[in-house]
Amino acid sequence: MAYSRRLIGSLLAAALIAAAPTAQAAAPVTLTQMLSYSYPSGLVAAENGDAIAWSEDVRGVRDIWIAGGPDFQPRRITSAQADDGQELTQLTFSPDGARLFWVRGGDHDANWPAEGGLEPDPASQAQTPMVEIWSAALPGLVPTRIAEGDAPAISARGVLAYIKDHQVWTAPLDGKGKPERLFYDRGRDRDLAWSPGGDKLAFVSDRGDHALVGVFTAKDEPLIYLAPSTGIDGSPRWSPDGARIAFTRRRGEGGSPQPILVETPDPWSIWIADAASGAGAALWRSPKTPEGSYPRGEGGANLAWAAGDRLVFLAETDNWPHLYAIAATGGEALALTPGAFMVEHVALSRDRRFLIVDANTGPGADDGERRHILRVPVDRAAATPITLGEGLEWTPVGADGAHVAFIAAGAKAPPVVTLAGLDGSARRELAAGAPTGFPADRLVVPKAASFKAPDGLAIHGQLFESDGGAGGRPAVIFVHGGPPRQMLLGWHYMDYYSNAYAVNQYLALHGFVVLSVNYRLGIGYGRAFNHPAHAGFAGAAEYQDVVAGARYLQGLPEVDGKRIGIWGGSYGGYLTAMALARDSATFRAGVDLHGVHDWSQLLGRFTGDVQNRFEKGDHDAAMATAWKSSPAADIATWTSPVLLIQGDDDRNVPFHQTVDLARRLDAKGTPFEELVIPNEIHGFLRHASWLAADTATVDFLERNLAGH
Repeated sequence: MAYSRRLIGSLLAAALIAAAPTAQAAAPVTLTQMLSYSYPSGLVAAENGDAIAWSEDVRGVRDIWIAGGPDFQPRRITSAQADDGQELTQLTFSPDGARLFWVRGGDHDANWPAEGGLEPDPASQAQTPMVEIWSAALPGLVPTRIAEGDAPAISARGVLAYIKDHQVWTAPLDGKGKPERLFYDRGRDRDLAWSPGGDKLAFVSDRGDHALVGVFTAKDEPLIYLAPSTGIDGSPRWSPDGARIAFTRRRGEGGSPQPILVETPDPWSIWIADAASGAGAALWRSPKTPEGSYPRGEGGANLAWAAGDRLVFLAETDNWPHLYAIAATGGEALALTPGAFMVEHVALSRDRRFLIVDANTGPGADDGERRHILRVPVDRAAATPITLGEGLEWTPVGADGAHVAFIAAGAKAPPVVTLAGLDGSARRELAAGAPTGFPADRLVVPKAASFKAPDGLAIHGQLFESDGGAGGRPAVIFVHGGPPRQMLLGWHYMDYYSNAYAVNQYLALHGFVVLSVNYRLGIGYGRAFNHPAHAGFAGAAEYQDVVAGARYLQGLPEVDGKRIGIWGGSYGGYLTAMALARDSATFRAGVDLHGVHDWSQLLGRFTGDVQNRFEKGDHDAAMATAWKSSPAADIATWTSPVLLIQGDDDRNVPFHQTVDLARRLDAKGTPFEELVIPNEIHGFLRHASWLAADTATVDFLERNLAGH
């Protein structure tokens, strides 16, 4: 029987009233309300000044905020008016905190640039968008456009360096003079780092199959390259006295073809070189094991020069992303954060004596599904909590010598910039949080869920459902992207997943039971979970975790096991398509946002130009396995309806993946709908785009699941 949208809406509203008789007068929460939250990001602190800054996004209108000591009262320093889809990122203070820089425009989460190097234009403007550096100086804080460019770095002497066309440029700070290239280098330059005195600039020169760390001193002096090798060097870090530079080194590209279908170690090392002569030597080397591979999480190695002439860094040698310290003179590395948890975002205190981090640990039973702030001394394993409880806190920075700033959220409370003492005391919010009308009191509190995959692996997730109500409710599985991500028991530290959290809340408030599945390949449960065998294009082992989630839902008395849907974006779109293609009898409908549908078309992006080599390794076998691990390989059994959503300027998943799938579904006669957003990228830049995609998502799920 076919139901109209109006009838379905009436049925859902009636179900909500029956489920909550004490709130009969309350109107149903709308998706517009759910997406009206304010989202802060990019929180930074001045190295030596008492100031912090961040970007705030309210319904797509982005502004820069700043707060300075001792009172840290927030001030908005820009006055945007439109949902124009132009990012505000790369927030960077001058060392003394007297001037703030930021970048407007671009796509800083892209896997590869668009053809022709065009910048994103999600608002379909008639003029070509540019990536621009802006600045504001205290006390007036009047925003000034400096130049076209990216990745600003300001020296202690007030010299601005930045990247334009992969070279290092400089420009006057008043925005009136002519920008010029600071120096010539043959590579593609990145990772700019001024010396403490501001007289030298370290940078990474990417040469393709290898990369060097270089040092610029003056236009009339030659560049110095540090201990040049065939390796890939990165993360240059100056010693406090400006005499030495520490950096990371990985193996260069080359050698026999590496196996594609099994993980091979990616060992790395830490080097120290003399900044004047370039002579250097290895300080620490990782074991040549999978656990000794270069860390791929937030901040990579998180290398920093700490007090006591120590270097601190992150490694996964004990199966967890943990912090270590080692004397610059050599010796054994000391584990600073031992335990069965992961350290994620890392900041060094102003005096370099301790680190401020967030981690999924705490005394609570479900703190593995949250983030809390820890204070970690650099000379011993004595981490102490700054935050505790059922909330979530992330991206900490030292606001001054006595306070830490971070972003905090909860199950019902959207993210807000927060200030607290180093012991967690005197905690207060620095912004108003969600706009008036946000339905915080109506939200559900997700519950931690766990179940076993067919091969016995423990899988975790979050269960969203409103209280009360009759059984036989439709259910939906949400699968995240990445895949190195972890969904949490509250709002997320990535805006993409806070949007998904809002949608899952909306579905729960409108009669659905929602299960967010943290499948293998994700983070938060150890390196072995993050790097499983036979996953992705090597066998799709993680798909069994999604099926296990469906079986878990079918076992709940409140769920109608014949009305289970699925939705997700990016890698979650891939798993959504896998579910519909392989198990249409279980998954009755799905929404696939910018998912991968044929791994064989993408394998070359991951493995390099193997086809033109005499040595093939396991390339041919990998191509066959990649195809079998793809939704496109199972089109013959795909009968469930699907909604395909993608922006056609996607720089993470080629738009052709959706074009190709649509043609296959059309030929098969499988029902599908499309929402194509011209000029949008992978993580939609405009609020209007998210509202359109989310509205289409919930409408599709309601039409195909709620009334059947």
